[in-house]
Amino acid sequence: MKRKIFSGLMLLILWLVLLPVTIVHAQKVYQIGTDVTFPPFEFANNDDNYVGIDIDILKAIAKEEGFKVQIKPVGFNAAVQAVEAGQMDGIIAGMNITPERKVKLDFSTPYYHSGVVMAVRHNSSLTKLSQLKGQKVAIKTGTAGAAYANSIKSKYGFKTVTFDDSNNMYQDVVTGNSVACFEDQPVMQYGIHHGTPLKIVTAPANTGDYGFAVRKGHNQKLLQQFDAGLKKIKANGTYDKIKAHYLGTKHHKAPAQPQEDRSFFGLIKQNQAALLSGLGETIWLTVAAILFATIFGIIIGLLGVVPNKFCQGLSTTIIYIFRGLPLLVLALFIYTGIPSLTGQKIPAFLAGIITLTLNEGAYIAAFVKGGIQAVDPGQMEAARSLGLPFGKAMRRVILPQGIKIMIPSFINQFIITLKDTSILSVIGLLELTQTGKIIIARNLEGFKIWAIIALIYLIIITLLTWLSNWVQRRMQ
Repeated sequence: MKRKIFSGLMLLILWLVLLPVTIVHAQKVYQIGTDVTFPPFEFANNDDNYVGIDIDILKAIAKEEGFKVQIKPVGFNAAVQAVEAGQMDGIIAGMNITPERKVKLDFSTPYYHSGVVMAVRHNSSLTKLSQLKGQKVAIKTGTAGAAYANSIKSKYGFKTVTFDDSNNMYQDVVTGNSVACFEDQPVMQYGIHHGTPLKIVTAPANTGDYGFAVRKGHNQKLLQQFDAGLKKIKANGTYDKIKAHYLGTKHHKAPAQPQEDRSFFGLIKQNQAALLSGLGETIWLTVAAILFATIFGIIIGLLGVVPNKFCQGLSTTIIYIFRGLPLLVLALFIYTGIPSLTGQKIPAFLAGIITLTLNEGAYIAAFVKGGIQAVDPGQMEAARSLGLPFGKAMRRVILPQGIKIMIPSFINQFIITLKDTSILSVIGLLELTQTGKIIIARNLEGFKIWAIIALIYLIIITLLTWLSNWVQRRMQ
């Protein structure tokens, strides 16, 4: 009897241990990268949830095939690089299937067919490509529209101006900086339907197919599940319902968006949750980066003043390298370059902290080193002549004087760090700038949203400046 009870308990424990594993295995969660400004295929709705044709299709397929997805709105370029580096499992972002992309990515069965159109201002007299000679045309990097424009610009004699998101591309045409833009037909139609003051003047060209993609030779099960699920949702009518919801049908237009208060205060009220979330991410990034950058900078700066040529050379080299690298390049190298080499994923937040630590820390190291060297050399000589060892002389005599010199530079670097967090939107961190892009993708109120975000930055920077002045007065 005791043996049976013991065996039963062991089986129960084994079942409890294996159950979570079974559940996790059954409910595989894939990280899927997508664009931030490509309605109606992907955009954030009024509740700040990501929706659109691509997102709804992917979620419907996941439901059919029994897996889960975590959507990562990082932008088109960042998503492609993250998948190639193994940082994400797949990408769905209205991406055309091309021979060039097939070299690095494996594609699903096509799920949408589209073409590129040219759009101009609503009052423009441009109606054909031959009128573009000598003019500027706006394009969005990495898109089929950009590829098409670049393929014909020599023939028609126009120049291209490249943007990272659709809204800025549209605004460049609206403001008259460019005379036209090239965009996928359904995306352009959706933007015009929701208030973008442009008009389409050409028939679709360079038609192609959209596909879901994974890294070449990886995540083949996910690719198979996507194809199988796509077949199922086409058969049961879900696919057609999703398209009709966003694009309408031949007889019915897509449902119009509800009227919103587009004033500054109305936009703040409607998007306050998203703005506060983005602000919180920005502040958290800034605080964490300042902490680690200060530690890193002080260590490297002190290495530069110790009486050892190797340490001084190491300090000079580190400062030279990380001050010389553009922050954008460093962020992309850490987030996508290193994982592609090592095969190990680096979370976006950690990549952002490392980027800021190395870049801002190099600047801190430079003024720590300079602040110490600015102290009269006779102070060290006097301390050593009194019998103080180098370390104690540095700690008791030199550093107290050097810190007074460094304080303004420290506070200034903190302000620079706060502003530099905006660059990390390139790797998909949902800080304040990335949040602004997502909001603009929904309501296309670029000027007002950027004005609101600029005001938020100015308020925080003003508070930091007041803090700087207060600290300096106390140190005198």
